[in-house]
Amino acid sequence: MKQFGDLYRGRKVLLTGHTGFKGSWLATWLCELGAQVTGLGLAPESAPAHWDLLNSPSIDLRGDIRASAVVREAFEQAQPEIVFHLAAQALVRRSYRDPLESWSTNVMGTANVLEACRLTPSVRAVVVVTTDKVYANSEWPWGYRENDRLGGHDPYSASKAASELVVDSYRKAFWGGDGAPLVASARAGNVIGGGDWSEDRLIPDLVRAVQAGESLEIRSPQSTRPWQHVLECLSGYLLLGQRLLTLDKAVPGAWNFGPAPQDNRTVAEVLTGLQQYWPELAWHTTSVPQPHEANLLYLDCAQAKARLGWQPVWSLEQSLEMTAGWYRHQSSTGQTITHEQLAGYIAAAARAGCVWIEK
Repeated sequence: MKQFGDLYRGRKVLLTGHTGFKGSWLATWLCELGAQVTGLGLAPESAPAHWDLLNSPSIDLRGDIRASAVVREAFEQAQPEIVFHLAAQALVRRSYRDPLESWSTNVMGTANVLEACRLTPSVRAVVVVTTDKVYANSEWPWGYRENDRLGGHDPYSASKAASELVVDSYRKAFWGGDGAPLVASARAGNVIGGGDWSEDRLIPDLVRAVQAGESLEIRSPQSTRPWQHVLECLSGYLLLGQRLLTLDKAVPGAWNFGPAPQDNRTVAEVLTGLQQYWPELAWHTTSVPQPHEANLLYLDCAQAKARLGWQPVWSLEQSLEMTAGWYRHQSSTGQTITHEQLAGYIAAAARAGCVWIEK
């Protein structure tokens, strides 16, 4: 089955943050699409690490995007035609502990990547991944659209909103003319799936608790989030990249990629759903005061559906089943089923008639 118009086959791609959760899944997919992938990222912080389990054929460069010379050197080596920028400090509670890490990584790191794009003539397309938390969250009971006001309470959210301003500035100041690179930003919801061992994230914390035979302490069981499997947003990023590579000038700008409205669920509902596929899971609610986090957040993805033809493939129940299955298999065997789950997702997308796949 041809995916994304076969545009990634033989294409030189630079992927920042390839050693992270999303990045390692995206590197896997890009390699299966036939791309020549160069990754730039830090060493994984967890053990095990999804990246280390994959044996990826990608070129694996290690470095901090806050160091402009390191970024430029990676671009010189890769000579990419398209760049996917995923490297970030991506944890809310960590941003409270070390706010300067979030600001320097998410703002200056993004500026370093875009400056390297500007100085590298081979670059034709750039996809910058931010987050659904870039919006000034008033906890409305409806979804945020791409033209809603940006903001952020915690340093993570605010620094990601600021990185959107960096993207917009580069687009307007340097890339407005004919022949200039096309750049888009992508804002996804709460992403789940196998291979995430980050600190202070619901499912990784739950996996660690199960392995330790403990009950997980939950902070906000009634908080509602737009949950989706990692492959859902990655299909959006790849679709954006495809359209940018075809020089579609209607695509530069910001894009939401989130689940169907019925898959905006509370933390408690997600845990109950996971427990169906992993009965050993147990949790309880803490009474200890916590730093501020939003209680309610929705994304409106009408633009991506109408203008890109993008659509979710798996329901939340299927995503939870795949996530539990991945961790249970890895826990019992030490091996991943990343490639198998990717193949299953692609087959499901074909059955669903997704625009990015041809049977």
